[in-house]
Amino acid sequence: MVCLQIFSAANLSSSSLKTVNAAIHIPKLPRVFSTPQLPKTKPLIEDFINVSRHRINTDQLEKNSVVLTTQSHDRNTNDIIIIKLYAVLEAVSDRVEMHHNIAQQRNNWNTLLLNSINMITLTATTLAGVASAAATTCSDSSLLALKLSFALLFSAATGLLLIINKINPSQLTEEQRNATRLFKQLQRQIQTTIAIGNPSEEDVKDAMDKVLALDKAYPLPLLGAMLEKYPAKFEPAVWWPSNNGKPQSKKMGKMKNGWSEELEMEMREVVEVIKRKDAEDYNRLGNIALKINKSLAVAGPLLTGIAAVGSTFIGNNGSSLAAFVPLMAGSLAAAINTFQHGGQVGMVFEMYRGSAGFFNFLETSIESTLSEKDLEKRENGELFEMKMALKLGRSISNLRELASKSATGDMGEFASKLF
Repeated sequence: MVCLQIFSAANLSSSSLKTVNAAIHIPKLPRVFSTPQLPKTKPLIEDFINVSRHRINTDQLEKNSVVLTTQSHDRNTNDIIIIKLYAVLEAVSDRVEMHHNIAQQRNNWNTLLLNSINMITLTATTLAGVASAAATTCSDSSLLALKLSFALLFSAATGLLLIINKINPSQLTEEQRNATRLFKQLQRQIQTTIAIGNPSEEDVKDAMDKVLALDKAYPLPLLGAMLEKYPAKFEPAVWWPSNNGKPQSKKMGKMKNGWSEELEMEMREVVEVIKRKDAEDYNRLGNIALKINKSLAVAGPLLTGIAAVGSTFIGNNGSSLAAFVPLMAGSLAAAINTFQHGGQVGMVFEMYRGSAGFFNFLETSIESTLSEKDLEKRENGELFEMKMALKLGRSISNLRELASKSATGDMGEFASKLF
């Protein structure tokens, strides 16, 4: 009984788990409308995009190529300019060394010639004194030998004095010292231009013009190109290139680039003070030094020549005056030679000439700067004012005070406090 019930329940549960599968079949309808197939547009769009990208990339490459070519050209041009500046710098450095060495050489000339001429002159004077004292006791042959000896010595001293007065070694030395200083100044200017960067062809031309102007102002050779040591008129040294051929711009607008009307008026007043006080004073002193130098250059050889001629009369009729002339003339010649070349009067004259040239240079710098109407082409006004103050040994406030005094008519003060 129990077994029958279990079997019936098992059959019932298995029948309930069976899945009923049913399918409905719908007949195919005939195709009445046919839809046309559209062309495949995706490849066309992709081709258009690829062509556009190619054109854009080509245009960009062309632009980049133009930019790179321009930058490369600018870089090459800038490199060439820098190379030119370095070439000028090498020439300037060589000139600095040459002028320095020649200055030492000519200073040695001055010392050696001065000592030699003084020794010859004093020896001849001593022999003249001995000959005059022994004129009555010595034989004629001995007296003749003494007379010939100091006559030749005085003649040699005269010839050497003519040579040393012609070239004036102390003045030559000062010329080369000034040239060395100015070439060193130019050397530093070129180095600053290179260090700042972005130089131009105008910088190269300006540097070369300054080198040639310095070569002309302070020549190295003695024959042909040597400066006149005794000019008819005192003239300041000129070592900067002339700006006569440089056209000035006509543009004039609102004050900028560090410039103002007050600063321009200040610079004009400074120029007036330099002209009326400093330049005039050094021109006066230079003329005095020139006259002294000329007088001494004539007096020295003249006295030794008189001593050489007067020595021939020693012993003739026992004249004391004949013995006195070579002694006095020889002593005075040695003293004048010592004062002229030992005191380096020629160097003093050249110093005044260089100082007067310095003030003329300041005048020219200020006037040429103010004559430039395009303010952008001028040097920055504040920087220019600072440079002028430093060159005159003043502070900026002190320079402005000088200009204000000049504007009110007070000319009692010199512009430069350096020398």
